[in-house]
Amino acid sequence: MFQIKNIIPRSYQENILKTALEHNTLVVLPTGMGKTAISLLLSIKRLNKYPLSKVLICSPTKPLCQQHLESFKKYTNLDPEDIVLFTGSIAPKKRIELIESSKILIATPQTIQSDIKNNRLSLKNFSLLTIDEAHRSRQKFANTIITKDYRETSQFPRILALTASPGGTKEKINEIINNLFIDKVEIRTENDEDILPYIQKRNFEWVTVELSKELKELHTLIKNSQKEKLKELKKLGYTKPTSLINKKDLLDLQRKYQQEIKNKNQLAFYGISLVAQLMKLSYCLELLETQTLTSLQQFFNKQKTQTSKAAKIVLDLKDIQKAISLNNKLIEKNIHHPKIEKLISIIKEQLSLNKNSKIILFTNYRDTVDELLRVLNNNYITATKLIGQKDGYSQKQQISTIKEFENHSHNVLITTSIGEEGLDIRGSDIAIFYDNVSTSIRKIQRAGRVARLSSGKIIFLITKNTIDEAYYWKAKREEKSMQNILYKMQNKEHQKTL
Repeated sequence: MFQIKNIIPRSYQENILKTALEHNTLVVLPTGMGKTAISLLLSIKRLNKYPLSKVLICSPTKPLCQQHLESFKKYTNLDPEDIVLFTGSIAPKKRIELIESSKILIATPQTIQSDIKNNRLSLKNFSLLTIDEAHRSRQKFANTIITKDYRETSQFPRILALTASPGGTKEKINEIINNLFIDKVEIRTENDEDILPYIQKRNFEWVTVELSKELKELHTLIKNSQKEKLKELKKLGYTKPTSLINKKDLLDLQRKYQQEIKNKNQLAFYGISLVAQLMKLSYCLELLETQTLTSLQQFFNKQKTQTSKAAKIVLDLKDIQKAISLNNKLIEKNIHHPKIEKLISIIKEQLSLNKNSKIILFTNYRDTVDELLRVLNNNYITATKLIGQKDGYSQKQQISTIKEFENHSHNVLITTSIGEEGLDIRGSDIAIFYDNVSTSIRKIQRAGRVARLSSGKIIFLITKNTIDEAYYWKAKREEKSMQNILYKMQNKEHQKTL
């Protein structure tokens, strides 16, 4: 008989488990509220109901898979050898042997998809499929392909999907539900009565800065170039007011012109180059408004190495040449984006109150991570960085960095999106958004890194009257919309069962 140990299920976890036992269920819980525990509880129930079956856990990264492995070893009475972490680095022949001998198989979706495709793995004998970070289950991503195969081949299928946020629109939520064959939704937020006793208090603080006189001058130069290019777009017959054209409009236009090129429309070649120029200028403005001067400098330098017509045209613009020169002079004078000075002040003040404070600092761009690391360490703040494998950090390095941070070797952990999703970084009491994200998924994931064990604070650094501010409010609206949609789905389904 398989059993749970060292866990006393919370009331909301038991209630969700009742639904998940009978239905394919999407579970939406705030980060740190025990989604993994629900997976553990359901896994044991399914293994006891079907003793000869197996359970598959799919999680998007190796560090997340490692956390699931440790949870199963710590909180169940399963033989540790029955719990297998399955990676692509294991030889195919060995993987087949591990599949045969395991009860709990934990792997990234890409690994499982590969083994199904190459007939090394059949999901026929699996009684539960858990999809962690289920918001990744879009289009023909690995999660989606695996779930379809599982539903078609398993003798006794049951699907559990876990996420803190499936998306901010009904369309995105329905895509997840359809792709994972979900028939019940269970959502809890910090306002639900059965979850309130377990929520750690989180204080939110908004810190605004304004671009300095020098940065405003730089902003004007780039903005003027953008305005001139937008006028050219109007000449192509685009009717939307230039002041309202955004990144989504440019992406839509890019797709439109690509299609027209296929239809031999010669004007479309000019149009697609113009859109590419506008996207580069838009990116310049975003870097200036939200990141660092060094980030903008590195972008300009990268354009000089590119062979595209759009890059050459942008660099030849008179105002852009002035902007490049001014930006270089500001960096030489050691002038920073006002966010950096404010960031140093915030961190130093916090460390003066608590020298053991653990602060997670989020930013969207890899270049900004390095700049902030340098600046903070130069100001006698012990900082380290957590980046993804594609940027050169192995799984071993990632785990080591997290452990060092948890053990107070550093006060600040600077990270990109790799630090947002699912990782259990213990003891952090402050999260600082150096920049803001435009989606509810990423906002919720970031905020979930603090106040897991005790109360915490979330600080939003916002450059006034810029895209930084727009991103903040967009994500906030999406989060509210998502919750309303999911509650309606949950209540509608509940009525059906009465």
